[in-house]
Amino acid sequence: MTVYLDPPMWPRHGTVWGHLVSDVHYDELHALAERAGIPRRAFDHDHYDVPAERYDELVELGAVLVDGRELVRALRASGLRVTHAERRAL
Repeated sequence: MTVYLDPPMWPRHGTVWGHLVSDVHYDELHALAERAGIPRRAFDHDHYDVPAERYDELVELGAVLVDGRELVRALRASGLRVTHAERRAL
């Protein structure tokens, strides 16, 4: 079980954001986010949006920094990926 973190590259609200995902199930993802003090409202269907200033702490807590392509591959392989069409249906 691994929680992955891609490089921050999405500007918003005066900072740059990246994504935190699990390769197995949401329980470990929510647990790491909770340990880091990231609110559940930051969870967006299949990932957490996290600001760049939280990255060092997340890596210390066990998140593995990978490039964006590897993060998406891991999320798809896990079966946890929520597509845009599925998001619209929610």
